[in-house]
Amino acid sequence: MTTAKLALEDGTVFTGRGFGAPGEKTGEVVFNTSMTGYQEILTDPSYTGQIVAMTYPMIGNYGTTPQDAESKGVQVEGFIVRELTRTASNYRSDRDLDGYLKDAGVLGIEGFDTRALVRHIRTRGAMTGVLSTTDLDDASLVNKARTAPGMLGRDLVKEVVPDRAFHWDKGFGDLAQHVMPLQKAEKHVVAIDYGMKWNILRCLVQVGCKVTVVPGTWSADKVLEYKPDGVFLSNGPGDPAALGYAVDTVKGLLGKAPVFGICLGHQLLGQALGGSTFKLKFGHRGANQPVFNQLTKTVEITTQNHGFAVDAGKLPKDTEVTHINLNDQTCEGLRHTKLPAFSVQYHPESAAGPHDSTYLFQQFRDMMG
Repeated sequence: MTTAKLALEDGTVFTGRGFGAPGEKTGEVVFNTSMTGYQEILTDPSYTGQIVAMTYPMIGNYGTTPQDAESKGVQVEGFIVRELTRTASNYRSDRDLDGYLKDAGVLGIEGFDTRALVRHIRTRGAMTGVLSTTDLDDASLVNKARTAPGMLGRDLVKEVVPDRAFHWDKGFGDLAQHVMPLQKAEKHVVAIDYGMKWNILRCLVQVGCKVTVVPGTWSADKVLEYKPDGVFLSNGPGDPAALGYAVDTVKGLLGKAPVFGICLGHQLLGQALGGSTFKLKFGHRGANQPVFNQLTKTVEITTQNHGFAVDAGKLPKDTEVTHINLNDQTCEGLRHTKLPAFSVQYHPESAAGPHDSTYLFQQFRDMMG
């Protein structure tokens, strides 16, 4: 067994066993409360720059499969679990988690009290950490964590955007057709990719959209050259307040095409409408987050992954908060009262998670006429 250490910027150090690829990684240490879906978490580009700890104690029992990937590869900086299962017990699996991370060059750590880590983050807040199998000196690791860049002010979108536009035509596989039956493709959507999960694109295809994906660095004029019936704003990593170019693009799209945003796309829309964002203490990450829909007066159980939120108190009067988080009352959805534009902070495409909010894709489709 290889000894591995996790050191936080406040001087806290945890010692465990390394798995995956040996080495050293730095990132913001966050936790996710999902019981399943670890491969979707690992491949979500929104986790770029972060070391993710799973609160569920046993991870890896069903292995990995290309069908569950949400991007071209593993996106996290490092992975933390209480106990790694090295035997993959699922007919769909083609590789165990240890080998999956090793091939991706990503370091994992297991074998220490992850409950203590999560309680510490909940008390002190998310913070920068260093995960290493090569440097096991506590003082050295803590110093590296203290001098590494934090998440505030960082533009990580440019690290994950595609380098060109492309078309997407893949919908759900056979196992998920019952969730959203496939409709005839009659509307053209331009999906602006800031670090997008693939299941969002599958959902757009399922509700009858021809999808063109474009880089998140594009201007509004360049997007509108495609003459879209609607524009989608994707999830992505980093601080939304650092993305002035993306906010300008959204401003240029408002009123010229229906707009639907998810996660970072929600934060960009909020800023484009005149609002602002702030950093949450430790964020919302999991597949069981309760959200209240203020329009229908119903509760949705949602999948979430964000460390920033739109400040509901600073939205202009023509913008309405549609959803709120029942744990801390933060804004989880908004819409413009005059323009065809709406967004949610959570992930209605799930992957993995509940399907309470898939109606939002049909809502977007209906908004296009």
